[in-house]
Amino acid sequence: MADNGNAKPGGGGSGAYTINLDNFSKRLKVFYDHWKEHNSDLWGSSNAIAIATPPPSEDLRYLKSSALDVWLLGYEFPETIIVFMHKQIHFLCSQKKANLIGTLKKAANDAVGADIVLHVKAKNDSGVGLMEDIVRAVCAQSKSDDPIVGHIAKEAPEGKLLEAWADKLSSSSVQLTDITNGFSELFAMKDTSEITCVKKASYLTSSVMKNFVVPKLEKVIDEERKVTHSSLMDETEKAILDPLKVKVKLKAENFDLKPGASSNDDYLYYDSASVIICAIGARYGNYCSNMARTFLIDATPTQIKAYETLMKAHEAALEALKPGNRMSAVYQAAVDVIEKNAPELLRNLTKSAGTGIGLEFRESGLNLNPKNDRIIKAGMVFNVSLGLHNLQAETKSEKTKQYSLLLADTCLVPLENLTASCSKLLKDAAYSFNDEDEVLPVKKVEVNAKEALPPTKATLRSDNQEMSKEELRRQHQAELAHQKNEAVLLPIYGSMVPFHVSTVKSVTSHQDNRTCTIRIFFNQIKTLRRQVASRESERAERATLVTQEKLHEVVQQIKTLRRQVASRESEKAERATLVTQEKLQLTSNRNKPVRLSDVWIRPAFGGRGRKLTGTLESHVNGFRYSTSRADERVDIMYGNVKHAFFQPAEKEMITLLHFHLHNHIMVGNKKTKDVQFYVEVMDVVQTLGGTRRSALDPDEIEEEQRERDRKNRINMDFQNFVNKVNDHWSQPQFKGLDLEFDVPLRELGFHGVPYKASAFIIPTSTCLVELIETPFLVVTLSEIEIVNLERVGFGTKNFDMAIVFKDFKKDVLRIDSIPSTSLDAIKEWLDTTDLKYYESRLNLNWRPILKTIIDDPQKFIDDGGWEFLNMEASDSETEETEESDQGYEPSDAEPESESEDEDSDSESLVESDEDDEDDSEEDSEEEKGKTWEELEREASNADRENGAESDSEEERRRRKVKTFSKSRPPPERSSFKGGPSKKPKFR
Repeated sequence: MADNGNAKPGGGGSGAYTINLDNFSKRLKVFYDHWKEHNSDLWGSSNAIAIATPPPSEDLRYLKSSALDVWLLGYEFPETIIVFMHKQIHFLCSQKKANLIGTLKKAANDAVGADIVLHVKAKNDSGVGLMEDIVRAVCAQSKSDDPIVGHIAKEAPEGKLLEAWADKLSSSSVQLTDITNGFSELFAMKDTSEITCVKKASYLTSSVMKNFVVPKLEKVIDEERKVTHSSLMDETEKAILDPLKVKVKLKAENFDLKPGASSNDDYLYYDSASVIICAIGARYGNYCSNMARTFLIDATPTQIKAYETLMKAHEAALEALKPGNRMSAVYQAAVDVIEKNAPELLRNLTKSAGTGIGLEFRESGLNLNPKNDRIIKAGMVFNVSLGLHNLQAETKSEKTKQYSLLLADTCLVPLENLTASCSKLLKDAAYSFNDEDEVLPVKKVEVNAKEALPPTKATLRSDNQEMSKEELRRQHQAELAHQKNEAVLLPIYGSMVPFHVSTVKSVTSHQDNRTCTIRIFFNQIKTLRRQVASRESERAERATLVTQEKLHEVVQQIKTLRRQVASRESEKAERATLVTQEKLQLTSNRNKPVRLSDVWIRPAFGGRGRKLTGTLESHVNGFRYSTSRADERVDIMYGNVKHAFFQPAEKEMITLLHFHLHNHIMVGNKKTKDVQFYVEVMDVVQTLGGTRRSALDPDEIEEEQRERDRKNRINMDFQNFVNKVNDHWSQPQFKGLDLEFDVPLRELGFHGVPYKASAFIIPTSTCLVELIETPFLVVTLSEIEIVNLERVGFGTKNFDMAIVFKDFKKDVLRIDSIPSTSLDAIKEWLDTTDLKYYESRLNLNWRPILKTIIDDPQKFIDDGGWEFLNMEASDSETEETEESDQGYEPSDAEPESESEDEDSDSESLVESDEDDEDDSEEDSEEEKGKTWEELEREASNADRENGAESDSEEERRRRKVKTFSKSRPPPERSSFKGGPSKKPKFR
């Protein structure tokens, strides 16, 4: 908010403010004189006036108590109670405010002879005792046991302090009376400094309307772009420079002529007979201004007549704003014009011609309606707003059958239209596109001959320059090759033949000493391709010579058009697979949405322009992120949020909010399930000198402190946003969604390679995430079946983690190159989260394993399920195998038993491909190149021939591990002689 001249920074340091004593003294005397003069009729015969200002709010609201603070003291004093008496002025406030108010004691005594009494409330004190002191002082000053205390009846108490004050007044003997009318009359008369603020606000409003909004609308309509009302509002709001607080409204179609109407997300409609209403309001130094204009598109005669009648009525209302007139006369002047020119429109006229405006957008008691007989005085400021609503247009389109008109200006008495620089004449408000296909034949309207064809704003279409037929043909041919038609015109046998750009495969250009040639290859059937190729040389001979620059320009235009069409078709295909989301319900004007400003988004919007930060807002049923560009907006519904994460910056460069979604959404032209909003907490700075700075360098220390402060401030802003959203999610309607921001647990994090680059992976209470590097990693713990820790062994520096999901159709997620120092911590975390894990010496080829399970899940269960991964059981089996190998004897020796021979034969058949290198040359040639299935089959046949029993379950499980393992031999281990294998241990 710009400085209004009342409160100025003092010299005592940053944050210190002083009050303009001259303004305070002058306005305090005006207040007391007005109270004394009109005590019986406007101030309720009050002995004292009590004003209680509520705590600050994020919502933009207009209160009499806040207006009095700004008018008298220069700025708002929240949670402060002021009691005005004839000889004393009591303030109940905090110590900081008391220090500032204490400087006014002499000025108040000199101006009205009243002493300022300060009641300083401690931080944890309720202030009830101080309130009793004030009430006793009121009774003593009025010399009555039941004095009359004036207050603002419509302002309900907010906060503990004001509620306690209201209880104290109601429980005491004082009589309460409403003094709202007194303040309305007091604020109605503006002094010189107030009028200056209103004029500056009005100048700002009219300049934005004239120099930004109107040209913007013209460009949108002329280019036939699809733009929403809310995006136009956002662009207009950002076009007004800071630090002014601006409230901008754009309204169309669903007309609401109330000043509080807000923009919706419907697209701007500008077909024939459509109407666009644009209203802009601004504040400067806490003083408001407002204006509204109506724009007509290919208006019908009835619409033109209605607009001209409204304009005449509005001018009549402005002329009636004269000192000495009653406020009802302003509305009556407008009614008289309507009755004279178009009496049938009288029932559509708004019930008021506007209100007073100043510190409040609508100053109560200053309504320009037929019932208000208050006298207009010099120095008053009014928002003269007149409209016709629910009018009927004779058109085919349902959207334009009902329309409304509105005109509004900010005016100072005596008559001075402060927003007149933006014209409202018909020639500047009506646009003609000569599209008559949607307009029905209307009844003949009786108007003057001069008004039959009113002048319209024709700058969008050139009507004054006549074109020859040849020029029109050339223009039409050029438009055929325009991007709108997405076609390329090629000269074939003297005729221009259009080819859609999607049929173009590639475009090349060639230049020699004599000619410049463009060669176009098509994505067509072979026959047509041969025809094009056969005629290529002929076309080249007939080609017109062009300059090198023109040749390059044509080639680039075709390539650009191909990229645009390909991008659009790709985006269209992506959008076709999206799940339809519910519509975002915006927060009402009274409840300001929770905002997080100046944040970046990942994935970023497409386009070649400069990337912009945006604002993230929390609305009724979802989030909305938008930038200053109209097409850069993303809505995230609460019902589509699967996981929400808040990761403050600690050792990273960014603070972020991350949303992992149930269903994909489009961010620009990218389809994604992960959307992230972040802010960089540190600026990347490169030292030019290259010299190493000392750690004790004061500049270095100061720079580090600034970086810490910036990081803490950003983290706190994000934390406040998260807390407010969590409070919103705690409402009953969101219970079923189970939403809450999750914070990663850095102490449990570990380094690994989930994709191509090393990253720091952090568990949360429900997920395993990596949110800094892209692509993001978000694994829901409840969706994990098992975790297999691979390449675990003595002497290895790293190991891998394979995550198998409950949905076996999903690929196994691998996190490679995890330092072995993190193994125990990961095991402890997996055990704590009740996730079953296994360890193995080798990496497994998981795709065939999962395919085997999917093909025959029952066999997988019968074979022991995942226990084939149990490394301890596998060790025991291997040890048993090694023990049996030790009992093997050469063929020329006598075997100890027949069963040993059979076991040995079985072992040699199974393991001959990788272990038995002493077999005969003949056997090696026979088994060379055989698969494990073939070897298994031969081993089974040999068993049946020898009468041996089938392999044990442990033997089959051991083979399965070898079958799906990578061809890397395990490290050698010493043989172990012992009893039966150990039981699998649940980890």
